[in-house]
Amino acid sequence: MERKWSLGDDRGAASVFAVAVAGVWFGLAAVGVRFGEEVVVRHRLAAAADLGALAAAAHLVDGVAVGCAKAGVVVGRMGGRLVRCDVAGWEVVVEVEGGPSLFGAPSARARAGPTEG
Repeated sequence: MERKWSLGDDRGAASVFAVAVAGVWFGLAAVGVRFGEEVVVRHRLAAAADLGALAAAAHLVDGVAVGCAKAGVVVGRMGGRLVRCDVAGWEVVVEVEGGPSLFGAPSARARAGPTEG
């Protein structure tokens, strides 16, 4: 008796392929979500640096140490860590760093002071 061609040997192959494709999509989605979280953290650090620099500039009248201390308080409350606070005249440059992450430690820098001109 001659055997007819059938799909008996290939049964379930489409299911295995579909599970593999779903796994790849899930992995890409997980990496995308993680990357999105990193972008949000970077933006929050930028905001912390901006507000820290403004706080330091606003308190320079009380002294450089007081101004930089205020910057440290503001940055700390926003979840960052003050790495550097440089003062030159009435201009303040603040550098902020976040915690370690999958893509490295995010950082931000901001300047506050009088406008030029």
